Amino acid sequence: MRLTLRALALLLGYPSAELQAHAGEIRDTLAAEGVLPRASLRSLEPLIAALERDDLLDLQAAYSELFDRSRALSLHLFEHVHGESRERGQAMIDLAGQYMNAGCLLDSGELPDFIPVFVEYASCLPPNEARETLAEPGHVFAALEERLRERGSGYAGVLAALVVLGGVRLDREALAELQENAPSEDPARIDAEWEEAPVTFTQHDMGGPTGMTAKLRAAGKAMVAARRSGGA
Repeated sequence: MRLTLRALALLLGYPSAELQAHAGEIRDTLAAEGVLPRASLRSLEPLIAALERDDLLDLQAAYSELFDRSRALSLHLFEHVHGESRERGQAMIDLAGQYMNAGCLLDSGELPDFIPVFVEYASCLPPNEARETLAEPGHVFAALEERLRERGSGYAGVLAALVVLGGVRLDREALAELQENAPSEDPARIDAEWEEAPVTFTQHDMGGPTGMTAKLRAAGKAMVAARRSGGA
């Protein structure tokens, strides 16, 4: 499950040349670890294929247009939970403390509630604990999935996969309420703190995901090779 979560965190991050170069290996890793059902893997394919095929500048522009210009699609969890309330600041502090207690230190200027950061943190946890962690904001993931699907975005597959991995039993009334209270669209609200930066963790004595893409690449190749030899 660890590599699958790291792969999903990468897919949900800002498109880069490195991500493009390793998109095929991310696909192989997701299939080789075998945590996600086939339906989830199929739903991720449009995004992975686009990363392999499309021009990088086009991918980056589309990402920014999608996530940076719409509060309803914000990849910051507390935008959907606390909005602009005072509770948001304390929740951010608490979440950062949770990361530190697990031995994970943020190595970027990104906020701790940025979903790719949150997912990478979950990848450092034992599987059962990781599922429980993903389940906590499960309705936010589900709401974002619906909004992304309405826009025909391949990123919907990533949020859907997170819902599956969290084992979330969706409460339709709670989800409907979350959708009704979606942050209003405001194209003028482009905050400098939303600008993307490379995100990594360092982890004390736990073999944390420093150099995440390199480790994902190596482990993915090993899994694929083992699967192929086992079927020979």
